[in-house]
Amino acid sequence: MPEPLPTMDFDKILGKCGDFNRYQLLILALFGLVNIMVSMHYFTQTVISFVPDHWCYHEKLENRSYDEIAAIYSKFPNPSCTLLSDVNGLNATASTEKCSKWIYKYDFGYRSMNTELNWVCDASYKSTIGQSLFFIGSVVGTLFYGLLSDKIGRLPALILSNFSGFVGDFSTIFTKQVTTFTLCRFISGLAADTNFYLMYIIVLEYMRPTMRTLGLNIAVGVFYTLGLVFTPWLAVLTGHWQYYLASTSLPLLLIILFYFVIQESAQWLVTRNDVDGAIKRLKRVAKFNGRHVTQAEFDEFRKYCQKQREKHGGDDQKHSSLIDMFRTPRMRKHTLILFFKSMVITLCYDVVSRNVEGMGISPFVMFSLSALVVLPSSLMLVLLQDRIGRKGMASGSLLVGGFFTVAAGIAIAYQQHNHNAVLLACLTVAARFGVAISYESGSQYATELIPTCVRGQGVAAVHVAGFAASFLAPYILWLGTFFKAAPSLILGVLFFSGSFVCLLLPETLNKTLPKTIEEGEVFGKGERMFDFPCLSQQNKKSEDKNSEQEPYSKRKRNQSLTIGLECNHETDANRNSYT
Repeated sequence: MPEPLPTMDFDKILGKCGDFNRYQLLILALFGLVNIMVSMHYFTQTVISFVPDHWCYHEKLENRSYDEIAAIYSKFPNPSCTLLSDVNGLNATASTEKCSKWIYKYDFGYRSMNTELNWVCDASYKSTIGQSLFFIGSVVGTLFYGLLSDKIGRLPALILSNFSGFVGDFSTIFTKQVTTFTLCRFISGLAADTNFYLMYIIVLEYMRPTMRTLGLNIAVGVFYTLGLVFTPWLAVLTGHWQYYLASTSLPLLLIILFYFVIQESAQWLVTRNDVDGAIKRLKRVAKFNGRHVTQAEFDEFRKYCQKQREKHGGDDQKHSSLIDMFRTPRMRKHTLILFFKSMVITLCYDVVSRNVEGMGISPFVMFSLSALVVLPSSLMLVLLQDRIGRKGMASGSLLVGGFFTVAAGIAIAYQQHNHNAVLLACLTVAARFGVAISYESGSQYATELIPTCVRGQGVAAVHVAGFAASFLAPYILWLGTFFKAAPSLILGVLFFSGSFVCLLLPETLNKTLPKTIEEGEVFGKGERMFDFPCLSQQNKKSEDKNSEQEPYSKRKRNQSLTIGLECNHETDANRNSYT
């Protein structure tokens, strides 16, 4: 008699060790801590570069109020950069010379890097170069640490990534020249996004599929929101950009302690054919959760892994790389769709999130107000994503985000010279709400859809595609000089296109996630464009209801027919046994 095939896959053994217990709550809490640090790190460049209202210095303006100074300069086309030759009451004449000193109207007394180094007017490009190098660093770091996470593990790559963020931000404190400033921003950018999504992957791979949406999005919603809302006021509290950088960079060193608390991803170890290492981590998780798992159950899991390795060609999955995601047609299509979706979301998210100046309201207040939408967007995901599915949420949120972004963009464009601060604040917050839903749902969808053996590299590549698209933001906004509604219409078309292509992806809700390239190729095969879990459940309920309403006599005939077929089958089986 042949030996039965082992059925103890990873999800089953993890369920026995505890897939939503004390250990999962611990890593969710640590993930929340990471969210606070990441939110402050990512927007550090924005906060240290805040530029308040400012005017060229003149000795006769020293004892004037800010309102009087603004009234004097209002007669000139470029008041912030116009040097006055003479001031007589509220009348003044302009000089042909350039400014070398400015009067700043500090918001809440906060002194930014741009105001201290006078990187305004003709020198404003210096901070912009630093911001560009930050994004270039994020592209390089995302690729490098994503590849590293699939080679040496999720946990070491997470620690090294955050250490890069600490080195870059802390060294920025001592910079005075644009060359050293851009170098430090590049180093800081190496950590951007990898310091978030690597921890995201670790949590996802140790959590029960039905609890991923709840756990991950609540952690992001609560703690990322706290970090964003607190970020500008931490700058106000410290009062100076150097103290602010010190207070945001030093906590990143705490991530080093994660090495002694968090277990390396057991799923990743299985893809590296280190089953013993995976079992070792699972035993620690089971002990922490107070679960008793027998050695026989771990042995069955070992046999299952051995069978899977033989089935998929030995060590092939160990050497899988990002290129393998493009070798087969369905994986290639899914990867390209994820790239495009990430480009659309990141581009719009970055523009909406950073556009907090020049709206007639303090950038600190505007930053905090727009950040408040992150928690409601996470709660919206928790309520809806496990009902309508990942595909429906991704497509629907992009559709809604498109409408919000178009509305906000058109309003900003057509109120360029006469800002209604309340209206712009409301529309900007609404736009960010839609984009935030798209961003959070897209992160989970991509992480679940990409096979475990290349998850680190694949998620990294998806994020890099988004970062690359963010370079287009200035050029899209520049088109508004020719046609004011052009930027919003372009972003709207991108959003709607992203919404459509998401319908071509397979659903991942309550499914065993692919671990190898082969499993990724056949994952969701046969699904149709509008197959959503919510519709499937409704169809099932309708069928059950129709079955209940079926006439008794008809049900009785069907039951009799079934019993008759079973009896005939049993008789044939007995006849064969006698033979």
